[in-house]
Amino acid sequence: MPRSLLALLVIAFAATTARAADYQLGPDSQRHEGVPRGQVTQHYWKSKIFPGTERDYWVYVPAQYKPEAPACVMVFQDGKNYVNEEGQFRVPIVFDNLIHKGEVPVTIGIFINPGVIPPTSGDGKPEANRSFEYDSLSDQYARFLLEEMLPEVAKEYKLVDSAAGRAICGISSGGICSWTVAWERPDAFSKVLSHVGSFTNIRGGHVYPALIRKTEKKPIRIFMQDGSGDLDNAHGNWPLANQEMAAALRFAGYDYRFEYGDGGHNGKHGGAILPESLRWLWRDYAKK
Repeated sequence: MPRSLLALLVIAFAATTARAADYQLGPDSQRHEGVPRGQVTQHYWKSKIFPGTERDYWVYVPAQYKPEAPACVMVFQDGKNYVNEEGQFRVPIVFDNLIHKGEVPVTIGIFINPGVIPPTSGDGKPEANRSFEYDSLSDQYARFLLEEMLPEVAKEYKLVDSAAGRAICGISSGGICSWTVAWERPDAFSKVLSHVGSFTNIRGGHVYPALIRKTEKKPIRIFMQDGSGDLDNAHGNWPLANQEMAAALRFAGYDYRFEYGDGGHNGKHGGAILPESLRWLWRDYAKK
């Protein structure tokens, strides 16, 4: 191998390693002695809004929750990924730390997996309903949350019923789903966190920048994250789509923040900045 080519490969490897090292979990994503731990419980749900589907979901309740004081709510799509304390996001740990410090309000987390349709035979495989639920531009997923999931959790815990006290988060198709929920029902959800959001033409989501520019501004606050190494395929170019979303939000005067790095289609960057993302989303509510 020519020495010049070898040198280029070494440089490329070093650059890739450096990019990976850019996104490390900070102290707010680690357990600390003396910080009260919330409780996470796992549940199962069969939906009527998405007929024939079933799914697991998890509920996080902070140690500071008191039944006489309604808690804020944050919903997470692809819930298993976000609730995993050894994963890229580790939301229960981050919530414990930030709630303990008073940097976000007392918040109940609802971590919902996408639905699957069970097989009709014993040796069959379940049919994934994720793309239909997350990528479709309709109010169906918002209705699923407002008519099924939130009322179910509210049977056991008191939840705020104002949009200011509700946030929603997701990665990839879960990111555009989070925006769609707030776009369709800004009276119910006012805060959105999108990680490498799929604002591309999977099911027509590429139209959002144009809609944002030509629609009266809605009362939505959004934190977006993406990277230059994100996907580029037949559905679209994720880095360009997220930049176009950010430009449209800026043009329309939205309360938004866009963190653009050099990562790929994963949760490394989003997980590393999750504590700051949550502080930004809840920055004024936590002071009330």
